Amino acid sequence: MPYFIGLMSGTSLDGVDAALVDISASGPPRLVATRGAPMPPALRDGLWQLCHAEQASFAELAAAEDAFCALQAEAVVGLLAETGLAAADIAAVGSHGQTIEHAPWGHNGGPAYTLQLDNPSRLAELTGCTVVADFRRRDLAAGGQAAPLAPAFHQALFRAPGQWRLVLNLGGFANLTLLPPVEDGRDPLGFDTGPANALLDAWHARHRGGNFDVDGAWAASGRVDEALLERLLAEPFFHRPPPRSTGREVFHLEWLKAHLRGDERPEDVQATLAELTAASVALGIDMARERYAAPSAECLIPCGGGAHNPDLLARLARRMPDTRLETAEAFGWSPDWLEAAAFAWLAWCRLEGQPGNLPSVTGAAGPRVLGGLFAP
Repeated sequence: MPYFIGLMSGTSLDGVDAALVDISASGPPRLVATRGAPMPPALRDGLWQLCHAEQASFAELAAAEDAFCALQAEAVVGLLAETGLAAADIAAVGSHGQTIEHAPWGHNGGPAYTLQLDNPSRLAELTGCTVVADFRRRDLAAGGQAAPLAPAFHQALFRAPGQWRLVLNLGGFANLTLLPPVEDGRDPLGFDTGPANALLDAWHARHRGGNFDVDGAWAASGRVDEALLERLLAEPFFHRPPPRSTGREVFHLEWLKAHLRGDERPEDVQATLAELTAASVALGIDMARERYAAPSAECLIPCGGGAHNPDLLARLARRMPDTRLETAEAFGWSPDWLEAAAFAWLAWCRLEGQPGNLPSVTGAAGPRVLGGLFAP
């Protein structure tokens, strides 16, 4: 069996997801097994500080990368043990790394860059597996945003004849994929729509502790502050045409605080942040539909942690009355493992010499084979 393992750690910094995927050219990818390696608090705090630091020493970066690589290896080795597979059974591990900063438009007039902490050489040593890594910078070098990369995988899984479909990843940030019907012939559109769980989690942690608002219950207890929502939606990113991608460099608690009067009830701010996610997704869908002169999509498939947030899903449904929300399980996939599986699929593309990016999504000059190869 052509087995691949995908590794993903997102902006939530809650751990490393490892997905074992059966991939071949003869059929659709199939999820075989999964394993999560929770982020140790000390590593999470260190990565959080690096993500928000104006400066960091090489020693700090190296220490965080070393600890993160060990966590990745733990996830891979544990997954192999659970499935009874050996390293030799794995064609490749696709490692995304941990994003520290993403600046596809550069910073203060400097060149575009994206930084993921990763050490694929050490990961190959620790696991005995071939590793494919550094997926984003080749697209960036070709003039692309280097993100999102998952839409190509969404196309492989969910594109169908006769239907317009949407896939929405609700991780720390939200990214959207518009899939035309197969017979349409055009490539998917995809881009980041704005914050999803990143601001919701950070505001919840500041006022109530814990890592996230379970089921969106706290947001549901508040009332949307329409004036605040209007101020937040004035952010230029929401109105920038794709290709586009974003991260904590734009959307963080200080950004939020700059829009607050100071007398808001915390639960009302949480409700407004949830509505901001729904509203910015709806804006993104309108942009995508206008670009392709597309009708309302028949269904939207939410994935990522936000797919388990009933309050957030209800807000999305209210803003998309003509589109049915469909679970990823209906298509044979868990919403929690699509991103990790995408990097298993991207590793397969690298070994096959096939492009992993979609210029219609990232804005790159053309299709590119992504990732470097690191043999054990």
